[in-house]
Amino acid sequence: MLNLSYSNFLIPIGMSFIISLMSALYSPAEAVSVRVKDICTFQNEQEEDLIGYGLVIGLDGSGDGNNTRFTVQSLANMMERLGITIDPKRVKVKNVAAVMVTAKLSSNQPEGSHIDVTVSSLGDASSLQGGTLLLTPLANFKGTVRATAQGPVSIGGFNVQVDEGNRIFNNYTLVGRIPNGARITRAVEKGRSANKEIILSLHNPDNTTAHRIAQKINIKYGLTAVATDGGTVKVYVPDSLAYQQTRMKFISDIGQLRIVPDHVARVVINEKTGTIVAGQHVTIEPVIIAHGTITVDIQSTPIISQPAPYSLGQTVQTSESNISIQDEPIRVVHLERSVSLADIAKALNRIGATPRDVIAIFQALKQAGALRAELVIL
Repeated sequence: MLNLSYSNFLIPIGMSFIISLMSALYSPAEAVSVRVKDICTFQNEQEEDLIGYGLVIGLDGSGDGNNTRFTVQSLANMMERLGITIDPKRVKVKNVAAVMVTAKLSSNQPEGSHIDVTVSSLGDASSLQGGTLLLTPLANFKGTVRATAQGPVSIGGFNVQVDEGNRIFNNYTLVGRIPNGARITRAVEKGRSANKEIILSLHNPDNTTAHRIAQKINIKYGLTAVATDGGTVKVYVPDSLAYQQTRMKFISDIGQLRIVPDHVARVVINEKTGTIVAGQHVTIEPVIIAHGTITVDIQSTPIISQPAPYSLGQTVQTSESNISIQDEPIRVVHLERSVSLADIAKALNRIGATPRDVIAIFQALKQAGALRAELVIL
């Protein structure tokens, strides 16, 4: 029997394996409160994704190859718009790379302001180091041009070819950013909403959290808020605050209100890295866990038979296989009471469970109905 105790934990089991428990050992009264503005979005604040196609020039031979036809054609088209006619078949683009430019634009950003953009290689370039993005229009999904981007690309790394087949690189060099690289030419219109109504959208919809937000607003301002569903809280602006200046102060004050959000019990498993992240309220029902491992090792030894000298025989190669089986003793954990994920993780760590063992056990616990949480596998 394992003696289990309650405490915070950070358990490394093997490489790249961390079990992180987010407030699982704290009661709701002890949970940390957050601001409303950190978990909600005001619906009258619109946001658009922008995208554009452009060219990065000034690369030191690390651009697209001549087989990337759209880069060659784009360069020829650009030169033609500048009044220079060239034959696309005779253009070399090793110092040029075709890229996709992306950005996010909020309705709070007026015309003339600047936003950051991300530049990503589209062809077979090896690096965007030292490149400069040429003037690129950025449009939304409807095709409306909202901004234009241009400027030097920062990749935060390097990629150096030492000799044939050898190179030195640091960080990823095919995606870069241009801080304040796009100038807004057409701002996003704010959502149409009545002056007497504000709608809050929760980032992570939850009925309890929405109810707590409405309750907090009503305690401070009276009966002005109602949670219409788990993802929406509707706030009615008092007549005394309907003017623009007082309305903005009212929205600011609502954003500063602090509540304790509620969360669905959830365990997220990343099998690629062997990582488990568990949220609050995750518990394990009374259960017995038995886990053992059988390792089969197969080794093949080549055997070569040579014919006698001056004979007409041929060399024959065969192999001899040696099979060994190692059966590890079964490991048992007996939980007689409902415990938190911290307890069972500690117990599994004490018996020497590997990352893959822990992931397999958690999946089996879910199938057995003992894991009281949503299981998400990435």
